[in-house]
Amino acid sequence: MRNLFFIAVSIFALAACNSKDEYQIGQKTTMEVVDRIDAGEVMLGEKVKTVIKVKNTGTYPLVLSDVKGSCSCTIADYPEDPIAPGKTADIKAEIETKSIGKLTKDVRISANTEPSLSTVIITADVISK
Repeated sequence: MRNLFFIAVSIFALAACNSKDEYQIGQKTTMEVVDRIDAGEVMLGEKVKTVIKVKNTGTYPLVLSDVKGSCSCTIADYPEDPIAPGKTADIKAEIETKSIGKLTKDVRISANTEPSLSTVIITADVISK
């Protein structure tokens, strides 16, 4: 009975390995992303909305494991599916404006690249209404 269980588990494991969408952990690739975005002038109280274009310039699928803003006022929405070699994807960033003056925030992108962390700095001039 124990041998039958082992055989069944082995067959299931081998069948699961035949997925065409499979990628291996540890495969490093490269990506192209701007390191600075200037949003220009924004009125106090408005949100700075920007799109960060990410291009997979490597030979393996690009996996964005995490995308975070530098503070709670920065929200980033990113694709969860791997980005195929040669393809691009959009990261949407939104920043709340809370004070007048120069705004500087960053979005940190963790991916299967070397180095694994890339930072995009977003700036804007927040003016009064």
